[in-house]
Amino acid sequence: MKQSRRLEFVRGAPLPTRDGVAPSRVYLPPGPWSLLREFLFERFPHIPRDVLLERLARGDIVDEAGVAQTSESKYQALGWLWYYREVPEEVRLPSGLPVLFRDDYLVVVDKPHFLASIPGGRYLKETALVRLRQSLNLPELSPIHRLDRDTAGVLVFCAHPASRGAYQTLFQTRAVHKEYEALAGVRADLAFPLVHRSRMEQRTGHFTMLEVPGEPNSETRIELIEADNEVGRYRLHPHTGRKHQLRVHMSALGLPIQNDGFYPVLLPYAQDDDFSRPLQLLARSIEFTDPVSGQPRRFESQRSLSACRPDA
Repeated sequence: MKQSRRLEFVRGAPLPTRDGVAPSRVYLPPGPWSLLREFLFERFPHIPRDVLLERLARGDIVDEAGVAQTSESKYQALGWLWYYREVPEEVRLPSGLPVLFRDDYLVVVDKPHFLASIPGGRYLKETALVRLRQSLNLPELSPIHRLDRDTAGVLVFCAHPASRGAYQTLFQTRAVHKEYEALAGVRADLAFPLVHRSRMEQRTGHFTMLEVPGEPNSETRIELIEADNEVGRYRLHPHTGRKHQLRVHMSALGLPIQNDGFYPVLLPYAQDDDFSRPLQLLARSIEFTDPVSGQPRRFESQRSLSACRPDA
């Protein structure tokens, strides 16, 4: 059942975390339904009815009190249903998830390309969050920030629920210094370093972003570290954290990041990954002052990007 990713972190759920996966929930609005199953059929048309009925028969869908619902349950508006989201069998990624740092408050990992940060869409167990909850036996582990599934590098989680807000505030107030690395083409007519600012908005009917006229809401400082005649290695410093910001900004400069299938050309969404062609974007490091200990923190990825020729 499709739900907002935010539901992964709702506390006070009547169901426990199961195999590292937290339960999701769906709201029951006022409506014409007399039986719960009628609402479920309409709310989740992409799920076969017999699958929904089977889940009800197994007692996998419960109300706020944890009472299992059945195919004959009455519809109770203004409440919530809780359940474990299911997805088709996921492909196990070949890359590991090295832990760079761990204490009572933080877990920092070096995320590989193709691994989603948290459950969403067609990815559930093959995500950094669920893997870590299982491998480290930390069922209440939660993310402080996120990386795109296509992006590799430093990813920070909170292992102490009461302190999560303090760490998230660092990112919300831009008190975190983030450094990325990317491989892209070169342009002799551009002088680096440069700062690119633009207004970014969600593309209508799609999950990608685009630049539109208006007051800028995104900013990135871009440095050219080294280059040959075809490939440049860039250091990127995002001042803001818009979705796909670095990919959009590099593409806008005529320097799309290598192996990017969405910017500037929007290609059909691939159902299978080509592990031999990862997006050449790496979250190289994160630096901040720890709000709990007061200590300076700097975490750096041990991964590297490998260039390919433009005609490869």
